[in-house]
Amino acid sequence: MPTGEVKTVTDVADIPRSTPFSGWRGAPGGASLAEVNASVSVRGRTPLRRLLAFVGPGYLVAVGYMDPGNWATSLAGGSKFGYALMAVVALSSLMAMLLQALCARLGVATGRDLAQACRDAFPKAVSFPLWVFAEAAICATDLAEVIGTAIGLTLVFGIPLEIGVVLTGLDVVLVLALQRVGFRWIEAFVIGLLMVIAGCFAIQLAMAHPDLAAVIRGLAPTTELVTNPDMLYIALGIVGATVMPHNLYLHSSVVQTRAYGRDAAGKREAIRYAVADSTIALAFAFVVNASILVLAAAAFHDSGHGEVAELGEAHTLLGPLLGGTLAATAFGVALLCCGLNSTVTATLSGQVMMEGFLRIRLSPWLRRLITRAIAIVPAIGVTLFYGESGTGKLLVLSQVVLSLQLPFAVIPLVWFTASRAKMGEFVAPRWMSVVAALVAAVIVALNAKLVIDFALGQ
Repeated sequence: MPTGEVKTVTDVADIPRSTPFSGWRGAPGGASLAEVNASVSVRGRTPLRRLLAFVGPGYLVAVGYMDPGNWATSLAGGSKFGYALMAVVALSSLMAMLLQALCARLGVATGRDLAQACRDAFPKAVSFPLWVFAEAAICATDLAEVIGTAIGLTLVFGIPLEIGVVLTGLDVVLVLALQRVGFRWIEAFVIGLLMVIAGCFAIQLAMAHPDLAAVIRGLAPTTELVTNPDMLYIALGIVGATVMPHNLYLHSSVVQTRAYGRDAAGKREAIRYAVADSTIALAFAFVVNASILVLAAAAFHDSGHGEVAELGEAHTLLGPLLGGTLAATAFGVALLCCGLNSTVTATLSGQVMMEGFLRIRLSPWLRRLITRAIAIVPAIGVTLFYGESGTGKLLVLSQVVLSLQLPFAVIPLVWFTASRAKMGEFVAPRWMSVVAALVAAVIVALNAKLVIDFALGQ
C-alpha cells in the first residue's frame, strides 16, 4: 500500500476550505482532524492507482463491524439460535454500506464531519444533547473494546483481566506514534491486523465444518425476529454492533485525510473513490462478521451448547469441540487483534466528536488521553465489580445501548445529505435518501419495540 505524501499542519491550513452552502448556520470552524487533514496524496496516472490512494478510511470504519462487542452478540446469537440471525447480519451490513456512503458524501462535499455538521446545523439546545448521546455511544463502544482487548490479553498471554484493562490505555501512545510518521501508517496497521483476523477465522471455520445449506437458509428473514423478544434483543445487539454511531462520525472525518481537489470535479472523484473503498471494506467486514456467527452456530449450537456469550467460555470450549488447541489459539489471537484495532479507531472517533461538537482544541496527547479516560475508567470499575464472569452480558448490553443511540446519528446524517441547501450539487440521489430514511425508520421502530418489551418485563 503506497504511503503517500504527508503534509505538515501548516500546509493543511493553506488548503482552501469548502465554501459554506446556504443551509448551514455558519462556516466550518476548522478542518476535521486538522493534524492529518488533506495529508495523503492522491496523485496517480491510472484509475487503479488513484483508487489505491483512497483505500484506507473504509477499513478504519470496517474495524467497528467486527469489534469485541460484535463477537459477544454474534456468539450469543449463533449459539442460541443457530444460523437464524444470518439475515440480520446481512441486512445490517447493507444498511452500513448505505450509511457510510452518505458519510463519505457529507465529509467530502461540505468539508464537515458529522459532528461539525450537527453543530453548524442545529442550535446549541439541540447540538449539545446530541454530543451527550454521542459520548454515551463512544463509552459503550470503548467499554466493549477495552474489555474485549483485556480478555484477548488474558487468553493469549495469561495477563490478569484487571491489568489487561489498564494496558489498553497504551493505544494512546500507539496512535500518536503512528500518526507522527503519517496517517497511512495507522491505516496500514489496521489493515494488517484485519488480515490476521481473517486468517484466524478461516482456520476455525475449516475445523468447524458448518452446514452451508443452513447458512444459506439463515439469510432469509423470519417473523420470529420480531415476535421472539430474546431473538429481537440479540438482533438489535447485532444491528448496534454492525451499524455503529461512532463510525458515522469517524468516516465523515477520515475521508478528508486525502488531498483531493476542493473544486467540484475533485470532490466528485473523491466521493466516487471513497464510496468504493468503504463498500469493498464493509463487504470484507461482512464475511468476517458472519464467520463469527457461523462458527458459534456450528461449534456450539449444533453440539447443544446454546447459551455461550462469554468470550472466555467460547475460547475454552472451542478446543475440545473442534478437536485441537489450534482453533482456541486462533480465537484468542483474532480477539486480541480486533480489540487493538477497535481501540485505535474508537480513540480517533472520540477526538472527532469532541472537536466537532464542542470546538475544543487540545494537544493531541491530552485530547486522546481524555477521550480514552472517559471509557477506560468505567471499564475498570465494571471489570473489578463483575470480573470475567459477567463480561459477556455486558458486551451484549453495550451493543444494544449503541443501537438505541443510532437514531441520534442516523437521522441528522440522512437529513443533511438529502438537503440541497446543505449539500449543493452533491446532494444524495433521491432513491438513496428514501432508502436511507426507511433504514432510519426501521431502526427507530425496532428500538421502540425493544423498549416496550423491556418495560413490560418481556
